[in-house]
Formats: sequence, structure tokens, C-alpha cells
Amino acid sequence: MKGGCWCRILWPLLGAYLACAAVVGYKPVIIVHGLFDSSRTFGKLSTFIRQSHPGTEVFVFDVFDNGASLTSMWKQVEGFKNITYPVMQNATDGVHFICFSQGGLICRGLLSIIPDHNVHTFISLAAPQAGQYGDTEYLRHFFPHFIKSKLYIVCYNTVGQELSICNYWNDPHHRDQYLKNSKYLALLNSERPHLNTSVWKANFLRINKLVLIGGPDDGVITPWQSSHFGFYNEKENTVEMEEEDLYVKDLFGLKTLNTRGDLVICAFNGVHHTEWHSNETVYRGCIEKWLT
Repeated sequence: MKGGCWCRILWPLLGAYLACAAVVGYKPVIIVHGLFDSSRTFGKLSTFIRQSHPGTEVFVFDVFDNGASLTSMWKQVEGFKNITYPVMQNATDGVHFICFSQGGLICRGLLSIIPDHNVHTFISLAAPQAGQYGDTEYLRHFFPHFIKSKLYIVCYNTVGQELSICNYWNDPHHRDQYLKNSKYLALLNSERPHLNTSVWKANFLRINKLVLIGGPDDGVITPWQSSHFGFYNEKENTVEMEEEDLYVKDLFGLKTLNTRGDLVICAFNGVHHTEWHSNETVYRGCIEKWLT
């Protein structure tokens, strides 16, 4: 945050006084939407930000909206890069990311591949950071003839990997196929080693703060702990973040962030997936203070 002071001397009839007001400049905020969303979804969140931090530039881009959000994740990352990078370049003090649901994984892709990004705080809002595995309303809408135990048949092949959902579908009963065929999440997590592993990790660690927000009543992110990098084991028992290999082995920098004191975890009860970005309690409790 940067600040300055402008002063002027006022001379009323009965005396003189000095008026001085502090001018505070807040970092721009870039919001990245999730599956089947558009910029219209984030009106309340934008209002919260502008009310609590007057003058903040808030960017919500209409790219890969609605049905186009099913486009493969790497194509979306490239598209969002083209439209968000100029904002970063114009923000000398850096920017903040608020990335909702699927958008949280898109933002991780951006933070991994952009070597000179200046994202200060990355707020992951109800995002399936460790993957998705559940018969949710979203899944039933798009794959009405498949249950979660069979979706790997669709997702873990070349055709399936052209769909965003399949890019982070993480079937704990077919771990070997996930590691072999996932073109996005397995690479992003460095669960499958690749040539860019160390570079992506260094890029990701340029952020100053990672804020992970989620809760047990989400109803879409499954398991809900995926929003905090927890996930199912082969028995579908939830393994918390600190016990996951991606954390223990610090595959992409998560443990490093925690060791630095730059990892914040927030859990809220009673918030459904579609309400996270419009819930003022969530905003006041775990978003507002990081947007300075």
C-alpha cells in the first residue's frame, strides 16, 4: 500500500486551520470466475471491495463465460493471461487475485507460468485445489449418464482432457490413470514431474500470501477440504493438507508458503457454493484485510 498527504491552509474569518487528508492507493483486484459464471456473478463482491477500499480498481473479465468455461484449462489460462497480464504491468505496486471455484485453478496456472507476475495476495475462494471427485449437481447436469465412479472412463483420455472438469477430475480409485493422463492438475501439482517443475514452483512462490477459503456446507466442491488442499485417499477418507504428498514433499511450494507464514486457511459453516462471493461475513472475515 502506498500513501501520501495533501494539505491546504484554510483561512476562515475567525482564524486559520490546517486540513490534511491521507490519500491511500489500494492495489487493483482481479477476479477470475468459475464454471458457468460470468462477470455479472460478482456484482456484490465488487461492491464490497469498493465500499471497504474506496478507489480500488476491480477487474472481472468476460472471457470463457458460461458454457465456454468448459474449455480446457490450459486454453483458459492462456486466454486469461492475455487479458490480465497488461493489468499487472500497469500496476507498479502489484495486484491481488480473487479466484472462485474453477477459477482458483486457472489462477494457479497463471501464477505458475508467468515468471514476472506481481500478484501480492492470491485468494482461492471455494476452489477444488486438490481436485474434484463427487456426484454434484454440476456433474449430473453435464454427465447425466455417469456416476463419479465411472467418470474416469470419460476423463482420462485425450478427448476427455479437452474439458475443463476432466482436467482436475481426481479419482482416488484410479490414481495411476490420473497421474498418467491428467494434462493439468497433475502437472500443476508437480505430481507428475515435468521439465518446468522447478520454474513453476519459483514463479508460484512470488506471491506474498495465499488465502484458502472453503467450508463443509459448500455442496459442490467434493471433498470440501479440497478447497484447503485436502483430498480423499483410496478408501475415500479425507486426508488433510499437511498429510498429503504434495504438501509433505513441497512439490510446488505449499509447504514453503506455510513455513514462511504466508498461508492462511479460512473455514466457514453454512455457506453454499454459489454464495461465497456474495456473503458479507466471508468477505469481512477473510478477504477484506488482505486487499490493501
